[in-house]
Amino acid sequence: MKISVVKNILEANDRIAQENRAIFDKKGLVVFNLMSSPGAGKTSLLEKTIDGLKDHLRMGVIEGDIQSSQDAERIARRGIPVVQINTGGACHLDGNMIRDTFEDFNFDDLDLLVVENVGNLVCPAEFQVGEDFKVMILSVTEGADKPSKYPLMFHESKVLLINKIDLLPYVDCDIQTIKKEALKINPHLTMFEISCKTGEGLDAWYSWLKEAVRSRGVDLKGK
Repeated sequence: MKISVVKNILEANDRIAQENRAIFDKKGLVVFNLMSSPGAGKTSLLEKTIDGLKDHLRMGVIEGDIQSSQDAERIARRGIPVVQINTGGACHLDGNMIRDTFEDFNFDDLDLLVVENVGNLVCPAEFQVGEDFKVMILSVTEGADKPSKYPLMFHESKVLLINKIDLLPYVDCDIQTIKKEALKINPHLTMFEISCKTGEGLDAWYSWLKEAVRSRGVDLKGK
């Protein structure tokens, strides 16, 4: 019975996510779903990405948290539209939650919409929200065993950002092991080594993201 209930929930969510996707496509809007464990650096990455691409892309953000609006306030200070979703205990965002934010955005004024999911390495990977692709952040402080422990996150993601590489001298983490194990799960995974603290590796991420948006037919400003 439990398996049937879960299957029904996921199928219902997939239908709503497909409806969301149709709306995004109609508006020519590229959407990515940003996932990680708590504290891996999702909001810091968004702040850096907004600053790095503000002359090229019009961006909006949906912030997902169990409680509080701290992350949305950080993003709002960048001067872009942002909506906070508080799940009240749910460990992920779903298609219906995302659809409820649509009245708060003017999609005609956006090129890229980022969904910052709830910090969790399990549930967010299971639920589509209408995104073009999923992006995962893994901090080196979390260790190299995460691909084997949470394979679905790596399987469902198109991009893996290995963050906080400035801390490598101080933690026991082998990046090559992360890459090797992640590619066993998802051979098509694109990976970047980055530091939101120092900025190392972020230019390569910006370039990849601009190309991903451009490939969807969005005209970028500037270069």
